[in-house]
Amino acid sequence: MTGKVRNSMQKLKNVTSFQSFQKGRFARFGAGVLVALVIFALGISVGDGRISFGTSRLNSSLPSSLNFSSVNQVYQALKDNYNGKLTTSQLLDGLKEGLAQSTADPYTEYFTASEAKQFNDELNNSFSGIGAELGADSSGNIEIIAPIDGSPAAKAGIKPKDVIATINGASTSGLSPDTAVNKIRGPAGTKVTLGIVRGGTQQQNFTITRANITVPSVMTKILPGNIGYMQISSFSDDTSNLAEQAAQKFVQKDHVKSVILDLRNNPGGEVDAAVNVSSLWLPSGKMIMQERGNENQTYTSTGYDPLHGLPTVVLVNDGSASASEITAGALHDNGAATIIGTKTFGKGVVQAILGMSGGAELKVTVASWYRPNGQNIEHKGITPDKIVQLTDAEAKAGNDTQLKAAEALLQKR
Repeated sequence: MTGKVRNSMQKLKNVTSFQSFQKGRFARFGAGVLVALVIFALGISVGDGRISFGTSRLNSSLPSSLNFSSVNQVYQALKDNYNGKLTTSQLLDGLKEGLAQSTADPYTEYFTASEAKQFNDELNNSFSGIGAELGADSSGNIEIIAPIDGSPAAKAGIKPKDVIATINGASTSGLSPDTAVNKIRGPAGTKVTLGIVRGGTQQQNFTITRANITVPSVMTKILPGNIGYMQISSFSDDTSNLAEQAAQKFVQKDHVKSVILDLRNNPGGEVDAAVNVSSLWLPSGKMIMQERGNENQTYTSTGYDPLHGLPTVVLVNDGSASASEITAGALHDNGAATIIGTKTFGKGVVQAILGMSGGAELKVTVASWYRPNGQNIEHKGITPDKIVQLTDAEAKAGNDTQLKAAEALLQKR
C-alpha cells in the first residue's frame, strides 16, 4: 500500500487487532495475567504505515460531509434537559466514539489521547504497576504466579503462590484476575497495599510503589535433546531484534537440532514483526500473507533465514490471534513447521491506526488477510496438525502436555 499521513493525521500503522479497547481497558482472555498488563490473550498487529487514503470503494456513495442538523437537535436536548454535568470535550469524544461504533465492527475504535497512550504502551509490553503475574487458584483466590525479576513486587518480597486477600484494604473475594489487575495497576510512583496470605498463615501487608515496567516479548531456553525453545508473548517493537538474536544463538552457539516456537496466548502484534519472525525460517520471497482491501499487499520473507531447514513445531491455542496466526500459517503453509495445540482464535482482518488531532487515534478495519494457502481465518482460526489439549489442572500442576507433545515429535526426527 502507498500513501503517507499529513497535517492533522500524523501517525498511521497497519493493524491486525484481536484487542477490544473498552472504557480505557483491553478485553483479555485466560487465567494468567500480568499485574497492570494482561498479556495472556491480547492482540494487535502494527505494520509500516502503508495505506492509501482514497475513499473506500464500499463507501463511495456516502456524502463528502455529514449534515449535523439532527445531531444538533440531540445536543440541544441534552444541554437543556440532562440532569448532570456535561463538558464540550466529553460530548465531542462521544460523537467520535459513536461514529466508530456505528460500523458495528468490534475492531474499529476511537481512542482519546489518554486511551491511545495506554493502547500503545500495552502494545509494546510497557506498563505501570508492580510487575507480577496473577492467576486464580483452585479455590478462586487471587494468587501470585510469579513476580517479574527486578520488579517492585520482587523487591518487596512478593513470592509465587502468595494469595492476595486484600487490595488497599478491600477484599479480593469474588474478583477475577482481570479485575484485580485493574485495581492494582496505577501511575508510576504511587503506592498500592496488598494483603498477602502465605502458606495459609496470618495475613501480611505489603505496600509497594508502582513503577514503569517493560517486559521483553521473547524468552528462550534449551530443552533436553538440544531443542531450542522460543516463546513470543506478543509481537512488539522489540520482537524482531530479540527473535533474530535468539535464532543466531540457537545456530551459532547452541547448535540446536530443532526448534519449538511457542505462540500460545500470544494475541498478536506488529505485522512487520510477524513477517520478520516468519522469515527466520523461510528463504527469500516466500509468501507470508496477503492483505486484500481497497489495495492489495503481499508480504514476503526478507531473506534472512538462519533457522531454515531446522525441524520446527509451533505451539498455539485459542489465545493465539492475529499476528500469531499470520506466523503459524506462514510457517505451516510453506512446509517449515508442524502446528500442535488447539485451534487458534480466528482473527483475519487488518486495521490501520490513524493519528488524530490532540493525540487521539482511530483504529479502523481496512482489509482482510489471507494465508499463503489462500485461506482467510476470520472466525475460523487455524486447526493444528496435531490437536493436544492442556487442561487448567495440568497447567497448574506443571504438566504441559502440549509442550511434551512437541518435544516428543522433534526427538523422533
